[in-house]
Amino acid sequence: LPGAGTCYQQAKRVLHAAVPDRLHAREREMGVIRQFLREYVCGRRPGSLYVSGAPGTGKTACLSRILLDCKDELAGSKTIVLNCMSLSSPQGVFPAMAQQLGLPAADGREGMRRLEERLTAKGPMVLLVLDELDQLESKGQDVLYTLFEWPRLPGSRLVLVGLANALDLTDRSLARLGARTAGSPRLLHFPPYTREQLTAILQERLGQVAGDPVLDDAALQFCARKVSAVSGDARKALDVCRRAVEVVELEVRSQTLLKPLPGGE
Repeated sequence: LPGAGTCYQQAKRVLHAAVPDRLHAREREMGVIRQFLREYVCGRRPGSLYVSGAPGTGKTACLSRILLDCKDELAGSKTIVLNCMSLSSPQGVFPAMAQQLGLPAADGREGMRRLEERLTAKGPMVLLVLDELDQLESKGQDVLYTLFEWPRLPGSRLVLVGLANALDLTDRSLARLGARTAGSPRLLHFPPYTREQLTAILQERLGQVAGDPVLDDAALQFCARKVSAVSGDARKALDVCRRAVEVVELEVRSQTLLKPLPGGE
């Protein structure tokens, strides 16, 4: 089977959960995020956006794609992207921010005071993207409260975008902010992918591989139906298909090895 290995390798490559050039069935959500960034970062207005949705619904992929596409528009501002999973504690977000803003290391109240001063001094807008925001939940929710309060400070130049799985994080954690609706975060929810959307995503990815389809349409639809019934998680669907390709590849390899040599007994 000449070149068979390469078609399976290509299939596994396109099924990786990297940020694609186009995100299927997320045009509305991407439009909302793009408009928010233009209105606030480019418009030099402080504010916050809370993006919720179950794992694998495209939150991080959409935002990553927009940050790449809008690089020129956002060039006049300072963009900081932090994954809160990588922090050792909720309070660790503040020194991580300080480091990105070029502030000397300082703990506790002194560190917070310096950060606050920097974010309310004159200068370019600061876009802070916090992925896995639910990792910052703490006793009394002081960390989250402080972060969402900073865009409301007089002279603030902070635009905060938080991404998390929980739909009700802002209700639970930021009840104190909700009382002052003028500055409460904008909300955007990513619903789980449907069976049809997952099928289209898988077909679009595998359509990039030349030659005969590695997995047929019935298999893709079966995978999409199963995943949409449980979670609507696109990463899970890509993972299942990638494993299926590995199984097919092993079967083809073993058949090739077992074939008798031409002219042999």
